[in-house]
Amino acid sequence: MRQLLLDLGAEKPQTLDTFVVGQNAELLQLLRRFENPSEAPPGERFVYVWGEAGAGKTHLLSALAMNSRARYIPAGASESDYLFDTHTNLYLADDCDQLSPDAQIAAFGLFNQVRENGGVLVTAGDKPPAGLSLREDLRTRLGWGLIYQVHGLTDDEKIAALTQAAELRGITLSPGVLPYLITHFRRDMRSLSAMLDALDQYSLETQRPITLPLLRSLLQLEGEPKA
Repeated sequence: MRQLLLDLGAEKPQTLDTFVVGQNAELLQLLRRFENPSEAPPGERFVYVWGEAGAGKTHLLSALAMNSRARYIPAGASESDYLFDTHTNLYLADDCDQLSPDAQIAAFGLFNQVRENGGVLVTAGDKPPAGLSLREDLRTRLGWGLIYQVHGLTDDEKIAALTQAAELRGITLSPGVLPYLITHFRRDMRSLSAMLDALDQYSLETQRPITLPLLRSLLQLEGEPKA
C-alpha cells in the first residue's frame, strides 16, 4: 500500500509553476514563452537543456507538453514520433543521450523540418552537445540554438522548498525530518514531494505526528536503502 501511495503521488501533473527554480530562473523565464510557441522570437526556436539525473529536465519538458499543440518525445519513442506535422508547433525531445541510431536519424530530420517550416524544438540530454556520443551531424544540430544547464538544487534549497510546501498545506514537520529525508531517500524533487504527501497520509492513518521515527518507519515499509 505504501509503495502504491508513493507511485500515485509521483504521477501528479508537472507544470512550470511547480518547478522549484533554484539557479534556473533565466531558463524558466525563457520556457514560459514557449507555452505559446508562435510568440517565440526566431532566434530562440532551438533550445538544448542538459544536467544530471534528477535536475528537472523531464519536469520542464513534460510541463511544456501540456500545450495541446506540443509533442513530448521520450528516448524510446519510435521514429514516427519525430515526424514533422502542421498541427504541432512545439517538439520536446527528451534524453537525447540515449537515442538509438535510427532515432538519431529521425531526430536529425526533425531539426531540419522545424528549421524549414517553423515551430520550436526543445531537446534535453545529460551532457552538453559536444560531450554526447551521437552522430556528428546531430550533435551539431543540438548545438545550433540556446544551450542551458539545468542546475540541480542544493540540499538547503530542497529543504527550503519542502518546508514551504509543508507550510502551505498545514503540515507540521518535526526538526530533523527533512535533513534525514534528503540523505536517506531518492534525491529528486518529484520523489521527495511524493514522500511528503505519503508522510502526511501516513501520519493521518497512524494518528502520529511527523517525526523522525515516523519517517524511518515509512522508509522501512518502502524498503528504501540508505543513501
